[in-house]
Amino acid sequence: MDDTRNRFALIGAGPMGLAAAKVLAEQGIAFQGFELHSDVGGLWDIDAPRSTMYESAHLISSKRMTEFTDFPMRDEVAEYPSHREMARYFRDFADHFDLRRHYIFGAEVLRTEPVGADGDGWRVVWRDAAGEHEAVFAGVLIANGTLSEPNMPRFAGEFSGEMIHASQYRNPTQFAGKRVLIVGAGNSGCDIAVDAVHHGASCDISMRRGYYFVPKYVFGMPADTMGGKIRLPMWLKLKVDGLILKWFVGTPEKYGFPKPDYALYESHPVVNSLVLYHAGHGDITVRADIDRLEGNTVHFKNGTSREYDMILAATGYKLHYPFIDDTLLNWQGDAPHLYLNAMHPQRDDLFVLGMVEATGLGWQGRHEQAEMVARHLRGLRDGDPQAEALKAAKSGAFDRATGGMNYLKLARMAYYVDKATYRGAVTGWIDRLSKGARA
Repeated sequence: MDDTRNRFALIGAGPMGLAAAKVLAEQGIAFQGFELHSDVGGLWDIDAPRSTMYESAHLISSKRMTEFTDFPMRDEVAEYPSHREMARYFRDFADHFDLRRHYIFGAEVLRTEPVGADGDGWRVVWRDAAGEHEAVFAGVLIANGTLSEPNMPRFAGEFSGEMIHASQYRNPTQFAGKRVLIVGAGNSGCDIAVDAVHHGASCDISMRRGYYFVPKYVFGMPADTMGGKIRLPMWLKLKVDGLILKWFVGTPEKYGFPKPDYALYESHPVVNSLVLYHAGHGDITVRADIDRLEGNTVHFKNGTSREYDMILAATGYKLHYPFIDDTLLNWQGDAPHLYLNAMHPQRDDLFVLGMVEATGLGWQGRHEQAEMVARHLRGLRDGDPQAEALKAAKSGAFDRATGGMNYLKLARMAYYVDKATYRGAVTGWIDRLSKGARA
């Protein structure tokens, strides 16, 4: 490999890595990409080594609210595309912007460590078919995704049936003839529960707390496109959206689900109409939180019990950066505390891309995050005062861009932001950095 000391190491060729590769190339920032799989697409490629995709998976946001602005999905693609259509989309994106040439595929990054102080470089060690290698790079951009490390719960007692995490689920035939208990009612849990209804002998779903359920269509339109051009203050948006949900869905309790003990949007809502349909028809029985396991019997905290052949834990994922020491990422609680969820407070050679979630953020919001970082790197290289201003801002005290929303204290909400607040801050920096580059 040629001299790498003036290049950044970019880890990951999923959607976030591809967005980063595109904007780094546009801004003239030299980099080398690393991807474990043999192609691009990340978890959306069900054949990737660490994909957590399943056959029935589709986007929970509509294509027009999710796509990259400068690379729209084809008109013939369904409004809520399947994982296979999404994998094709990201492959087409890589082709269109000629991104594969920047990557070493089949390369697993094993370690990244700073050579010295900020700016002295990072030693990156990786393994591919030819063996183990190392090189020193100018910095590291981590874009390996947020949904690869299962968060597997522990239960009291022993279960004699089959117990798996949702990450191990691929095909509904895994449920054939089985009495299935789904633990967790997030978006994946509800998707998978619908599969179990059709392929298992029975399906129950165990919930620790209540959720708000959002239909995929409202007035014949994808629900996330409603009111997109109308900016409402959060207090009013909560009232309006809550009223719409009651009109089109009713309350969760109507279907046997527990009542949420928090306000709408303080946790990620479930975008799924079918789970309500099946619950309303008695195909899914809602159960309380698990107390203990005993053979094939699951005892619930409300004193009830039932026998099952399979427990599937749809209990989410943990942030996982196994190739870098946690102390280098400024962890606070369940997530690294980074400026605008991407920029290290003290270092200008270490970035985490894609560690951001928000209702309606889409891939364009993540593309903007990558563009802000790429323009910042260019500005630091070129002596742009706006890049120095951003450097000062990220090195001071800052809060997550929640827009005043009190998100639940859960691991999966630890990097959640308010879309309008977040995109406003990011695009504001992009505007300042682009003007500085033209000056």
